[in-house]
Formats: sequence, C-alpha cells, structure tokens
Amino acid sequence: MDQTLKSPIRITESPRDAMQGLKHFIPTENKIRYINALLKVGFDIIDFFSFVSPKAIPQFSDVNKAMSMLDLNDTDTELLTIIGNAKWGEEAAKWEIIDWFGFPFSISETFQKMNLNSSHEHSLETVKRLLEITDKNNKDLRCYLSMAFGNPYGEKWDIDVVTEWIYKLNKEGVRHIAISDTIGVSKPKDIHEIFTLVFKEFPETDFGFHLHTSKKGLFEKIEAAWDAGCRNFDSVLTGIGGCPLSGYELVGNLDTLDLISFINEKNIPYRIDNDMLNDAVRIASEIFSPLPTNFSPVSLDL
Repeated sequence: MDQTLKSPIRITESPRDAMQGLKHFIPTENKIRYINALLKVGFDIIDFFSFVSPKAIPQFSDVNKAMSMLDLNDTDTELLTIIGNAKWGEEAAKWEIIDWFGFPFSISETFQKMNLNSSHEHSLETVKRLLEITDKNNKDLRCYLSMAFGNPYGEKWDIDVVTEWIYKLNKEGVRHIAISDTIGVSKPKDIHEIFTLVFKEFPETDFGFHLHTSKKGLFEKIEAAWDAGCRNFDSVLTGIGGCPLSGYELVGNLDTLDLISFINEKNIPYRIDNDMLNDAVRIASEIFSPLPTNFSPVSLDL
C-alpha cells in the first residue's frame, strides 16, 4: 500500500453500522479481529463503535474492553465513533486514539426523537457541548444529517429545509457534515441538486455522503454525488445495515466493493491494499453471512 498516495476520494468504512443492528452479540475478539483487519486496508476513516448506553445498543456494551485491543501499528487510518449525548462524549474523549466523534442530527424532529429521544433544541445543545469536548481534546466532530432526502412522517421537507439545518449547524461551528439518505429514497437528480447547492452555499464545509440503498440504481447515485463535487463516501463491506428506528424496512448500506468498483471504473487513484481487503472480506463473510434470521433494529443508526 502506497502511504504517500494523494487520492481525491475519502472513504469511511463503517463496521459499526453493520454490527449494531445484529440482535446476537458478536464476541469482542471477533469484532476486534475484523476492525484490526480493516485498519490495514487503507481506508481513510473507520467508523468502528458507538459510545452509548448498553441498554440502547447491547452490541457495544464492550466498547471500553474493545478499545484496548485495537492494533494501530502500521496504519494511518483514523477512528470515528458515534456519540449519543454529551455524557458519552466525555467518556469517549478519554481515549486519545479516537480522532472523530459522529453525531446523528435528523432534520426530522420525529426521527430525532425516535432515534435519540431528543428534540431539535436539545440536539443543538448537544452539538455545542460536543464541539467543546472535541476542541478541548484535539478531535473533530462530524454531524450526520439524517432524513436529508425525504421525510416519511408528514413533516415539511424540501431542499430549503436541508440547507436551513446546515446553516444552523454551521452557525454553531460544525464544519463536517455527512448528508444521509436514511431510508433509501434518494434519486440521482435530488442527490446532484443537493450536493451542488451545498458546495456553493457552504464552501468552507466538508460534506460527505452516507447512503442507505438497494443495489438498484446504486452507481447512478454515486455518480450523481461525485459529479456534484462530493469526495467523501461512507460504505460498509457486505452492504448490510440500514435505518433501524424509522419504521421502514432496512435497505442496507452502500457496499464498499461497489464503491471500489466505481473508483476503478473512473480510474480514481486510491490506496487500497488488495490482500488486506480480501482478508477483511473473508472475516466479514464469517461474521455477517448469511444474514442472521434474528437481525433486529436498534437505535442510533444514521
């Protein structure tokens, strides 16, 4: 793997998104074996765990044990963890090896209450507090803008609503935002329109794309974001996961192998160690395939 390669695309690999919806508990050793393998592939960021109440997501009740088992030798991949509130932000801040906090902020207040039991007002206060924590501890905050491509709950949704919430988050100091298709309803036209507008209106903000999607029309969606200027993409090996508390069927995530196919087709330079990628795919197939029959929604998806 060429560590000096400068690539125009950044990938956040998210084993957390794949694991959190599994009802059965994955042994800590297996989780870490998988994450340690991903750390050797060359991804820019690994979204690896959540710091949340064990009652909310039992799958990550072992977070502190797991943290001490990570192998960060021979990798420059950064670590991102999802944070549910300021209390857990303080807990995560104790770990110097964490580079990023991720906070799910839905433009739908209905979904924000379903997902985090939090109003918009309270969530903005959480954002302020997390910014204080990350600034103090040399970390960055990424807000995941959920329900950015549609609102299934009867609340108003259009592109102006999307930009209004980006403006409010910007005003608080948020400079990293992942625009998220929470229930797999985005269309290439809408993707292109939204990304084109936000890059124009918020030139100082680093935008990414967190895409829940089926295989149908997948490449058109990636290309729409790419053509509009998006260079940061979240993905999940195996493509499993999805939105857990929306009341809608899980549609899965953008599969990393599909994203890599797009990268190769477009001849985009990217630093992947293929041997390490194949090793990670093998471990993922052991952990996630076939998809368990007891796959069950939990909170804190994006």
